[in-house]
Amino acid sequence: VDTLAVRGLPAVLNCSAASNALVRVEWKKDGTFLNLVADDRKRQLADGSLLISTVVHSKHNKPDEGVYQCVATIDNLGTISSRTARLTVAGLPRFLSQPEGVSVRMGGTEMLSCEVTEELVPFTRWERDGRPVELDGRVIQLPSGALVISNASQSDAGLYRCTIDGLGPAKSTEEAELQVSADSGVEEKLETLQGPAAVAKVVGESVLLPCVMKGYPVPVIRWTFNGRPFIPAFIHFLLVPPRFLTRPSNTYAQESMDIIFECDVTGSPPLTVKWMKDGDTVIPSDYFRIVKQHNLQVLGLVKSDEGFYQCLAENEAGNVQASQTPRPLAPRNGPTPSAPRDVVASLVSTRFIKLTWRLPAEPHGENISYSVFYSLEGTNRERVENTSGPGEMQVTIQNLAPDTKYTFRVVASNANGPGESSTPLTVATQLEVQVPGPAPNLQVVSVSTASVTLSWERPSTGNGEIQTYRLFYSEKGQDSEQDMEVTGLSYTMTGLKKFTEYSFRVVAYNKHGPGVSTEDVVVRTLSDVPSAPPQNLTLEVLNSTSIMVHWQPPPPGTLNGELTGYKLRYRKGLRRADAIEISTTQLFQLIDGLEKGKVYTVRVSASTVNGTGPTTEWIAAETFENDLDESQVPGVPSSLHVRPLVNRIVVSWTPPENQDILVRGYKIGYGIGSPHAHTVTLDYKQRFYSIDDLDPSSHYVITLKAFNNMGEGIPIYNSATTRPQSDPIDPDIDFYELFNNPYTPAPDPTPMLPPVGVQATVLSQDTVKVSWADNSLAKNQKITDSRYYTIRWKTNIPANTKYKMANTTSLFHTVTALKPNTLYEFSVMVTKSRRSSTWSMTAHGTTFESVPSSAPKDVTVISKEGSPRIININWQPPTEANGKITGYIIYYSTDVNAEVHDWVVEPVVGNRLTHQIQGLTLDTTYYFKIQARNSKGMGPMSDAVQFRTPKGKASTLFRLTCITGSQENHILVIVVIVSVGVFTIIAVVVGAVLCTRRSNSHQKNTGSHKYKSSSKDLKPPDLWIHHERLELKPMDKSPDPNPRRGEKSVRSQPPAPEPPVAPSQPSTTAELQKTEALIKEEEPPSINPPTAHVRPTHPLKSFAVPAITVSAHNPPTYETALPSTPLLAQPVPGVKMASIGTLNRVRAPMAVTVPSAPDQSETSKMLEVVSAGDTSCNVEVDRTGTLYFMKTSHHLIMKTFTSVLF
Repeated sequence: VDTLAVRGLPAVLNCSAASNALVRVEWKKDGTFLNLVADDRKRQLADGSLLISTVVHSKHNKPDEGVYQCVATIDNLGTISSRTARLTVAGLPRFLSQPEGVSVRMGGTEMLSCEVTEELVPFTRWERDGRPVELDGRVIQLPSGALVISNASQSDAGLYRCTIDGLGPAKSTEEAELQVSADSGVEEKLETLQGPAAVAKVVGESVLLPCVMKGYPVPVIRWTFNGRPFIPAFIHFLLVPPRFLTRPSNTYAQESMDIIFECDVTGSPPLTVKWMKDGDTVIPSDYFRIVKQHNLQVLGLVKSDEGFYQCLAENEAGNVQASQTPRPLAPRNGPTPSAPRDVVASLVSTRFIKLTWRLPAEPHGENISYSVFYSLEGTNRERVENTSGPGEMQVTIQNLAPDTKYTFRVVASNANGPGESSTPLTVATQLEVQVPGPAPNLQVVSVSTASVTLSWERPSTGNGEIQTYRLFYSEKGQDSEQDMEVTGLSYTMTGLKKFTEYSFRVVAYNKHGPGVSTEDVVVRTLSDVPSAPPQNLTLEVLNSTSIMVHWQPPPPGTLNGELTGYKLRYRKGLRRADAIEISTTQLFQLIDGLEKGKVYTVRVSASTVNGTGPTTEWIAAETFENDLDESQVPGVPSSLHVRPLVNRIVVSWTPPENQDILVRGYKIGYGIGSPHAHTVTLDYKQRFYSIDDLDPSSHYVITLKAFNNMGEGIPIYNSATTRPQSDPIDPDIDFYELFNNPYTPAPDPTPMLPPVGVQATVLSQDTVKVSWADNSLAKNQKITDSRYYTIRWKTNIPANTKYKMANTTSLFHTVTALKPNTLYEFSVMVTKSRRSSTWSMTAHGTTFESVPSSAPKDVTVISKEGSPRIININWQPPTEANGKITGYIIYYSTDVNAEVHDWVVEPVVGNRLTHQIQGLTLDTTYYFKIQARNSKGMGPMSDAVQFRTPKGKASTLFRLTCITGSQENHILVIVVIVSVGVFTIIAVVVGAVLCTRRSNSHQKNTGSHKYKSSSKDLKPPDLWIHHERLELKPMDKSPDPNPRRGEKSVRSQPPAPEPPVAPSQPSTTAELQKTEALIKEEEPPSINPPTAHVRPTHPLKSFAVPAITVSAHNPPTYETALPSTPLLAQPVPGVKMASIGTLNRVRAPMAVTVPSAPDQSETSKMLEVVSAGDTSCNVEVDRTGTLYFMKTSHHLIMKTFTSVLF
């Protein structure tokens, strides 16, 4: 603890360290270790405390004052440090001034000063007449050392002196006499002897707050703080020493893990926190970071990170420390998983890499978890990232550096611990264009109801001259984001909505393009009075003395603040008169105590903390001349009409004939055979109702009765049978026609005129204001009676949409909850008492567009045939597009739970409903989402659709298997194999000789060579031909004039035009002699020819090996469509053929060398051979391109032979 020492006396600083091992204690002063061997005044005691035998202190030499700290070390384990303690040496006893003699009235207050330095105050005391002064509530010593005597009496008179004691010989001031005089009654001017001053105290300590006043009459002292009594006004702040909210504890970890040492401390004033490891200060770096203000994060633990970690927190009130250490997790016994397989980087970006892998071959248990260890290439400090849950076989490594190589390895763990590591995988992040970093210190301040001021600083990583800044902002709740270009470091944005939250961010641009965006800053514009009145104000006359008023809040976005209530004003008559104001927070108000038969006008306004907004128009209503009678129940309704449909019955009625009895509502009862099965209660103004969800072809009994507070009246009955199910769909019902049924008794001979000039003004995507004029009113269009208006509206999509209705007592109505981008038609009807008009002319309005409120639907993903790395994604437009779709955004990722910004984005412009995505990883699960956009912004995303790309074919041996009808004897198979081997050797030798002879003969004779012998003399050509130097022409030696039906052309991807097919094949020796094979040497092509396409004829007598001539003007194509004729086609320009010969019987295996094909990413398709007979064959193609027939037989047909690609 802090210690106050006296010059020339000894001082002890305590330190104690306890451990089972040997502890070595050392001392630091002001951060430097003390050399106790060379200092004869300082020595360490047996318990570790430091003893200073004689404290040295002078004006120019203060070697012992300072901050001390003891350090305890255990060899091979670590080091910890104690908290610091300050040693202060008291100065020489001296007084800055001497007390003076004073006189005080009886009962007055006086102060004797004793000025000393701050560190000497604790050593001061007062004496009167040579004896110590006893301190109490009347006589006190102030923190400055002064003595205050209150309510003085004759016993207080005497000689006073101030003495410094405890620092060697005592030293005293000169004596000062205090005289106490009698009360003379003369007024004495008020004088402040000692006023309050700002002080700082540690929580829990006592504080003396001086306020010494002198005067007559004796002043009364009162303390205030901001006008509140008894609260001290001069406490500047309280000192709260540091303390731990949560004591740190040891952390268990493994190598490569990221760990956080917590240091949850508090104190006042703010703390200074530093971390130490084994007594040395931890300097923040790439692997040691201070997070959450005080915590230490160590990234990628290595062996050298072992030791004692201490958190030291200090402020003016003191300091505190705590230590903790990482401890290794104890391994468990038992088998652990083998290494994960096929670790690949499925997504590589500039700052993140996504890895996927397959289950270990030997997992040794369930709930396998995985850890990905990664490090910078060339460093030995690994970091680890664990998967989100057991069984998860992918992880995204974030916060990587661009254009940097990282080494990854994956380890699987089971209940017994981590298993084998996968083979290290080195991946480089993508190069990032040198764009600016984020603009620091973005601040947004609301300056008015419609403007904010933004300011920021130049990016610290500008990577070149900043050309401009782009400011992005969006309204809360809106997906669309707007932007503007700004050149400076500040901007004032105007034209914003009042009391609305906006999100702002800034992006700096340089010559390379946009940089890194700042974090979003959210601010709300200032509030204001409402800018629109409440909506749909209606008046309902309840009786002769009361009116019920209803309204709705102002339109969305016009309230401009927090609603505090509504103000309703009403007055008697239409002209100006003194209005009565009522405040309420409800959406209705009952006005009672009114006069009978009088017209009252009402208007309503909404209020916020800023004031009251605009009011509605004055709406008039007239109270009844006389109240209706409610001393008896209503009479029977005068009529009840029913109109049966397939699934509903439309009911209409008229009120009881006695209009003097109050009717508060109607009750309809209905059921099959009995009217008591179901009951519906309706308003007294209702004149029609549709009973829905009924059974077809069923007889329903219906009853109707009116009621009031006295009870229910006499019912009226009717019945109806619903139509059969085969009848057309229920048509729309014009309820007005039902309401004005010709059977209504006593119709008014003068119907009202319908409203005119109906207009529909679109206010937003879901709101339309309908207004009209009433020709039956005066020119000023003031409503003075109890008429009301009924508005109906509907859309024509779908065609059978029902009307919706609303009532109002004003000449306009705001219709809400409409669908965006939809055409509506509106019409109005007026009703006064029992008189009603017909519907007015219709007005039309199309609501504004809004962002799509539903996602694209029917999302399907299919793989492109022949290209497993390419997929086609299809979808249908969203059901609620809310406008014209201008494009779609496709998101895809291998992690369905990844953040949206980690998904790969593919934009689709226009209203296309299909898109192709290329470059996917084989045998990988991808997730796809689609989002539609229109002119107003982006809609919601569709649900994730899962698709797994096909597996790649890694085999180098491709097999064709023909179906067999019988199994041959094993011995026969061995004989055939031996025979095939012998024949192959002979064929190779003979072929080589023939090739040499023919080559020489060809060089001598450039004319046409014709075969003179019959077809049986034809011999197979040399199979070991240099394919790059062959020019082959078609030759056919098949004597079979009947082609096999059903053969298919052999095709490769991509498609190319088919060569012409020969109309017929030669059947005579002369015709055969017209077909020749010319093999001549020519210059090798610029690239290797594609893999040969082999099409055997029927019977299997010839193989065609096309060699495609490559020219600079005609790029090579790798497709040949061979005709499905038994004989080879006629010569095709650019395609050369060579005949192998006739096979009339089972022959030995013959090797056919196939030219190598260009490298392609896709593996070959399975070759399919179909046997025309009952004997099967197995055909294999090895890596050299040689085709083997393991079992051969006559009547072989090759059905499909596609490219074999290596």
